[in-house]
Amino acid sequence: MCGIAGFLDATHALTDDAARALALAMSSTLRHRGPDDEGVWVDTEVGLGLAQRRLAIVDLSPLGHQPMVSADGRHVLNFNGEAYNHEELRGELQREGVAFRGASDTEVFVEAVARWGLGPALDRTDGMFAFAVWDREERSLRLVRDRVGEKPLYYAWVGRTLVFGSELKALRAFPGFSPAIDRTALDAFLRYSYIPAPRTIYEGVSKLLPGSILDVAADGTAGEPRSYWSFADVAESGCRSPLDIGDADAVDVVEEALRKSVGLRMLADVPVGAFLSGGLDSSTIVALMQAQSGGTAKTFTIGFDDSDYDETAHAAAVARHLGTDHTELRATPQDALDLIPTLATTYDEPFADSSQLPTMLVAALTRRHVTVGLSGDAGDELFGGYVRHGVLDRLWRRQAKVPKVVRRMAAGTLSAVRPSTWDRGAGVARSIARGRVPAHAGEKAHKLARVLRAPDLDAAYDALAATWPDSVPSPGGSERRASPPRLSDLPVCLDVTERVMLRDATSYLPDDILTKVDRASMAVSLEARVPMLDHRLIELVWRLPRAVRFRPGETKWILRAILARHVPTEITDRPKMGFAVPVAEWLRGPLRTWADDLLAPGAMRAAGYLDPEPVATVWRQHLEGSRDHASALWSVLMFQAWLQEGSRAMPGTAKTPG
Repeated sequence: MCGIAGFLDATHALTDDAARALALAMSSTLRHRGPDDEGVWVDTEVGLGLAQRRLAIVDLSPLGHQPMVSADGRHVLNFNGEAYNHEELRGELQREGVAFRGASDTEVFVEAVARWGLGPALDRTDGMFAFAVWDREERSLRLVRDRVGEKPLYYAWVGRTLVFGSELKALRAFPGFSPAIDRTALDAFLRYSYIPAPRTIYEGVSKLLPGSILDVAADGTAGEPRSYWSFADVAESGCRSPLDIGDADAVDVVEEALRKSVGLRMLADVPVGAFLSGGLDSSTIVALMQAQSGGTAKTFTIGFDDSDYDETAHAAAVARHLGTDHTELRATPQDALDLIPTLATTYDEPFADSSQLPTMLVAALTRRHVTVGLSGDAGDELFGGYVRHGVLDRLWRRQAKVPKVVRRMAAGTLSAVRPSTWDRGAGVARSIARGRVPAHAGEKAHKLARVLRAPDLDAAYDALAATWPDSVPSPGGSERRASPPRLSDLPVCLDVTERVMLRDATSYLPDDILTKVDRASMAVSLEARVPMLDHRLIELVWRLPRAVRFRPGETKWILRAILARHVPTEITDRPKMGFAVPVAEWLRGPLRTWADDLLAPGAMRAAGYLDPEPVATVWRQHLEGSRDHASALWSVLMFQAWLQEGSRAMPGTAKTPG
């Protein structure tokens, strides 16, 4: 695991010493991603500089030093990530006569590229990665990102020079890099709390899409990124050629594929542990990990005193049953609040999933004991765990039968009642029904009203998922909206539930969930691995027949069946809680002064990016307690904090925070 950075200067203006110094300056911004070693490789004849910061995980010796040159001298690899099946690939290459100097997975991959070519090497590799590989014979540079987007890779042109890196801060270290804020990206950020790829917060700066390759010639010419693996292709292939399999066999084959994935991700030359919330996904990963550990797996949990946000008792029960070596930290609100000033630097561009706070806390706890942590992320996207996965299909089919005028009247009735009034009524009903009435009834009623008004399926999705579904307070950005793939553009053989899941898997998963985990873990030099993102497991699950994969009213039933083989259901059978902190209450309490300063209308007006009037309305409603606008406010606060951090770092400008 590493941080990579580099450039390809078509003007060939740099001397050898200057190129080395520049490459090292870029990679030094990524020291947190790789504290164990640094390396640089330059070729001033073509204007190439590659630099790397190493977090040693496999082969801790100097033989794992990067950038790494293939044995035949043709390819130079600057690699961030892991090739989990490197031992299998090593055996294949050795049988073909390849001799190895060390034991690193990086060496296996560069020799696979040298022997088989980049495409076949990628096809055979199970891993998470983002890398640059220079072909000295073809005089071409290729930037590559893993299939699902676990590892990040940013790139841009500064004049005739391509610059790239694992984080935006590496690009900002390059002289002359001074892009303006992309208002369309800002609009998307406020709408979704993340910026959908390939956009970034900067104009002219891109994220390489998951499963893509960017080819750049020595003269700086480049085409559009090309795909070598696509979630959409996997989904379409699965629905057109499903397996002939029943429920029991489906549970067996999925468990075996997931067991293999967990086993591969346990391989390392450093200590390995796992995040354990006590929920379905992380408990399943830990159960399969413990079954293969040959000892006692190490597990880690963060908890809070607020019972609405605390899962430590559930995690402890799972850990006791499985017999793991469990470590628990009960964090105070101040522990989370102390992280807030670091968020702009850690996440590098505006990012507003507030579960970033507990993720950073559990990553820091885990890093005190191990160097690799397994995560239960992606279970929702793969097996259908979000409420919208089942609800949107039912709502959309039902409302299609209702005349528009009736839907508008119903929406008006629902939204006319304040959420707090809905909540009071639901509270009484909940007491009578002994807890069977869902909480947060008011916000759910208003979401339903927005769905009823939605003119199409994408608007209905936004009504359920978007942070600012109606009026985004960023004038100038909405004319050309940057959004995830439209549901109507996805393969026609998919039903509504599958389309919603595919949209989440191709945007929300890499741009929110995996971004959150990558930055939080790498900020403390911890490698996070996600077993549910093994591409062979993904391809298997999407080939399950629709009737086997989904059960009405039961989310992720296959995972539940797998976990039940290892942990009694009475320990794990509980409502989904999520990984969150009480941001709504904090904004009315300990964060009030901080938020007041950032949301001051004068400050927003002076910056010129946000319309202060709708923000002021939302802030007032939240403080009054009539609405819970925590998510919408958090997105504005994270953007304002990012601007403020930029102003401190570069006096006189708010354009390039970091």
